[in-house]
Amino acid sequence: MAVDFLRRRRAGAKGGDAKRVKRAVLATLAAEGAAEREVAVLLTDDAEIHVLNRDFRGVDKPTDVLAFSLDEAEGGSLDASLGDVIISVERAAKQARARKVTLDSELELLAVHGTLHLLGYDHAEAEEARVMRNRTRAIRRSLPAVGRG
Repeated sequence: MAVDFLRRRRAGAKGGDAKRVKRAVLATLAAEGAAEREVAVLLTDDAEIHVLNRDFRGVDKPTDVLAFSLDEAEGGSLDASLGDVIISVERAAKQARARKVTLDSELELLAVHGTLHLLGYDHAEAEEARVMRNRTRAIRRSLPAVGRG
């Protein structure tokens, strides 16, 4: 299993522990029996994620995390690549302040959440949301509690 990692050189993409994000993705893959899959993670800012959200989802505003599954693409994934998780560090920082948690904790949450989306989880319906929330909590409990707040 592998996580390809990229951080944009933008002011809003600075901050947070990339190793914790990677560890969260790897833990999610392992917990879901998908340890052989590969995920690309991009840490960016609100401006870039806004464009992606508008162009690919038709939602004209920034969001915290996007997940693009290759398994859901036409023809499905042809190799071990599962897809891409894009996280706005800028949005994560705002949410962390509002929730009174660390930026690293928020990024970890978004990394697990985005990876679960790649694996087919959703939260459009109440029951789906409950299942996804429970999986997120279980996976996060398995991670080292370093700096979680």
